[in-house]
Amino acid sequence: MGTHVIKMPDIGEGIAEVELSQWHVKVGDLVVEDQVLADVMTDKAMVDIPSPVHGKVIALGGQPGEVMAVGSVLISIEVEGAGNLKESDKPAPVAAKETPVAPKVEAVVESKSAAAAPRPAAAVCQGPMVAREADERPLASPAVRKHALDLGIQLRLVRGSGPAGRVLHEDLEAYLAQGQSNASAPVAAAYAQRHDEEQIQVIGMRRKIAQRMQDATQRAAHFSYVEEIDVTAIEELRAHLNEKHGASRGKLTLLPFLVRALVVALRDFPQMNARYDDEAQVITRLGAVHVGVATQSDVGLMVPVVRHAEARSLWDSAAEISRLATAARNGKASRDELSGSTITLTSLGALGGIVSTPVLNLPEVAIVGVNKIVERPMVVKGQVVIRKMMNLSSSFDHRVVDGMDAALFIQAIRGLLEQPATLFVE
Repeated sequence: MGTHVIKMPDIGEGIAEVELSQWHVKVGDLVVEDQVLADVMTDKAMVDIPSPVHGKVIALGGQPGEVMAVGSVLISIEVEGAGNLKESDKPAPVAAKETPVAPKVEAVVESKSAAAAPRPAAAVCQGPMVAREADERPLASPAVRKHALDLGIQLRLVRGSGPAGRVLHEDLEAYLAQGQSNASAPVAAAYAQRHDEEQIQVIGMRRKIAQRMQDATQRAAHFSYVEEIDVTAIEELRAHLNEKHGASRGKLTLLPFLVRALVVALRDFPQMNARYDDEAQVITRLGAVHVGVATQSDVGLMVPVVRHAEARSLWDSAAEISRLATAARNGKASRDELSGSTITLTSLGALGGIVSTPVLNLPEVAIVGVNKIVERPMVVKGQVVIRKMMNLSSSFDHRVVDGMDAALFIQAIRGLLEQPATLFVE
């Protein structure tokens, strides 16, 4: 038997160190070739580290949240044959270090579940369950835990189909489909005192998001501008196009129309499609419009990029937005797909609220935020009519963008969306 040492690979782009985000294996596990061993986080994306060999894990080189240098020992695997271990690969002996463990919080999920609205009686029945200890905390992302809480499901009873038994959104739906919802906890539990706490280490994507948001708010001179838009006409156009071409070309959301409006408006406001290097004191205006589309995933907010939006049709933009969003949510977006944007579009969809103050995606100088569409009575030509209204809440870097220009830019987008034919007039 020999030892095969896997070192932290050179991921490229001049990166000298990366953060170890998550292990998918533990000491003693048997692994096969191409099995994902760990996730590491660069400045731009999460990267899977697969195993190049079959064998047994005998040592892990770091803990989640640890920043490791490229070339340092990541993991050691016992293999048939001589392996690749060299004298220089042998780690120096160090004292054993205990990793702090966050308190178990399954009781939080259960006690909140009792307060949730009870599900239909048909959903509350007996069926096969996962045998977990009462204090065992199943692997699941924060989004999945929130989903389980909303559904009134005890997460420890759900069988996970992800790596290392991780519970996925699909597992929750499968659990409900089998009629195993456990939302019938005693009502009295909803009024019990609670003294639980949970400590969550800020690592991986969440750490990168925190660093970028802090950096953006410290370096840029943010200001926001909100404009109300009547989207009745463009929503009618969207419905018409979906009815006529949806089956053959795919359904259109509002996002590709917004991307088109950005492209057209930027022709008159090129200063918005720019990056600002505040160290070199240089503004770079770009002809290409690479639109970042903020996308929520289980690991946090990601911004995949629709490249050359200026050369795309509505359906081309729609297909690319859908493809990138799916890749981001599944953790499959590449570094190239998550970098290089020139202006960002952010939307919370139906949760968009009335007003928001989005944070710039540095080094960009503008971000356009989309709020939800609501029907309201409006006065049109002296008559009170029901119209579909939506706010755009956008932020700009005041070091580069003047307030008047920002207002005119957003009003130009407003005019294009309220008169949708102008989106396609060259």
